[in-house]
Amino acid sequence: MARLNSKTKWDNIVEVIDQNRYLIPKSYKKGMRVDALVFSSPELIGDVAKDLSFEQAANVATLPGVVARTLSMPDMHQGYGFPIGGVAAMDPTDGVVSPGGVGFDINCGVRLMSSPFTLNEIESKLEDLMTALFNAVPTGAGKDGRIDLTKQQLDAVLKTGSNWAISEGFGEKRDIDHTEDGGCLDYAIAVEVSDRSRKRGAGQLGTLGSGNHFLEVDVVDQIFDREAAETFGLFDRQICFMVHCGSRGLGHQVCTDFVSTMKPVMNRFSIEVPDRELACCPIDSREGKSYLGAMAASANFAFANRQCITHWIRQVVRQMFGRDTDIPLVYDVAHNMAKFENHIVDGRSMRVLVHRKGATRAFPAGRPELAEIFQKTGQPVIIPGDMGTASYVLVGTEQALRESFGSVCHGAGRLMSRTQARQGRQSKDVIAALKARGVIAKASTREGLTEEVPEAYKPIDAVIKAVKDAGLARPVARLRPVGVVKG
Repeated sequence: MARLNSKTKWDNIVEVIDQNRYLIPKSYKKGMRVDALVFSSPELIGDVAKDLSFEQAANVATLPGVVARTLSMPDMHQGYGFPIGGVAAMDPTDGVVSPGGVGFDINCGVRLMSSPFTLNEIESKLEDLMTALFNAVPTGAGKDGRIDLTKQQLDAVLKTGSNWAISEGFGEKRDIDHTEDGGCLDYAIAVEVSDRSRKRGAGQLGTLGSGNHFLEVDVVDQIFDREAAETFGLFDRQICFMVHCGSRGLGHQVCTDFVSTMKPVMNRFSIEVPDRELACCPIDSREGKSYLGAMAASANFAFANRQCITHWIRQVVRQMFGRDTDIPLVYDVAHNMAKFENHIVDGRSMRVLVHRKGATRAFPAGRPELAEIFQKTGQPVIIPGDMGTASYVLVGTEQALRESFGSVCHGAGRLMSRTQARQGRQSKDVIAALKARGVIAKASTREGLTEEVPEAYKPIDAVIKAVKDAGLARPVARLRPVGVVKG
């Protein structure tokens, strides 16, 4: 069996199945119930061996009730408990749910909107457009937004997600069919969201946040699948708008609350884990049901959050280019969720709880969860790269259903920590470097730019190639950024 040749201990542990599949056998570690499969490539796998990603993937394979294999995507890097880019499916009858398998930014996701314009048609107004978007969409850590919610309104957001936003005028009914799960998880339980979580999130609806969150203006610079692109409403040189954000302080606090709650619960159920960050509890326990209810409510908040930001973007564009300008939603995908889905496991149909931590759902044509418009193509999969290079739109494949529970990566994946990325860099230099690439950058803080420099991320083209070569998704279009708003 071929080995990694990474000059680490993993060279003698990881089995190279092929150029895109790397296996940590369950014999590696006491307590592993299943193997851990990593999707990657020779170009990317060496960086994975340098941090704790492999170890975390193996640790996830020790969780009670895990089925088939644990999975990691080509953007894989070290996270909290689970590796970022990690996927694990659990048997609902004897499996566990782990907040670390969802993450602190519950339903962090990506939303793509199209426009009728080409770059040539708006290029002379691009600077003004970026300024207007920066002023319209609140950004930054902890910043309050433009929407004041009463307790009753916040309850409605937590219960109904995008539906609340649209009913209040922050969107269009057609947006629902272009949002994963229709923008609402129906197992949300609003009362499971703590007062502290509510307080942190009450003023943050319709806000971008900070860190790796962004609003981009992109241009479609390459189309790979004309038929799918036409269904998605994409064409050459088209201007599009991309938003990446999640449930803000509300979701972060929900995760924090339940990580603490689950630690004593594990003692009660005699659950032992190799890493305390894998705090978990049985799915059908009182605490498990409470977490899933609060997680779903946080996810609904995130759907509504991106829906409100969509409204601010549409307002800006229509004020600048005409009130009848059509800005359709292409799709909204989540990448930090745990959801019940039906999949084939060991040759039989099985209902499982799929954790996707920094991983995106990628369902092909024919899945009943998809709206009619996507039944023949499969759902759009939106994978952003860094703010100076590119992002991709893809569609999932039947191969993904067979191998990864219909999952792919969620982005390029970090190569540097935020601290490493900041060192020796000044925001003015980052702005100048981006301008040289044809990207206008606006940010509310210096760190919003220096922490997110393109060099801090894996090369997105290599990540997408690994996804494509593994057969997990098929590229539809490549988008190049021409403007970015950061916190």
